[in-house]
Amino acid sequence: MERMQIFMDDIRPCPEDHILARTAEECVDLLREENSEIAHISLDHDLGSKRQNGQAVVEYMISHQVYAERMTVHSANAIGGKIMYELLVNARKDGIFPSYVKVYHRPLPLR
Repeated sequence: MERMQIFMDDIRPCPEDHILARTAEECVDLLREENSEIAHISLDHDLGSKRQNGQAVVEYMISHQVYAERMTVHSANAIGGKIMYELLVNARKDGIFPSYVKVYHRPLPLR
């Protein structure tokens, strides 16, 4: 089984060992792929679109019980990033994600 690493961000450069998703829709498409285990996902909140932001991806992950071994919220948006982080932590606490899943909140600079 393939072990994927996903980096969702509309402006920051993608780490070489990750697959880039520039929009929430692209990220959800990657999460829907069959036969893929997700080792790490790093999520931004603000994606330059008024349609969907990173919170929509987190809500998709929770409602479909899709998770990575490590989940990082790297958004510089203090409020949006905190909400995403808390949703992920609460999903783990509520048993939606396994207890071994690691959730981090590590804001990155915009450039």
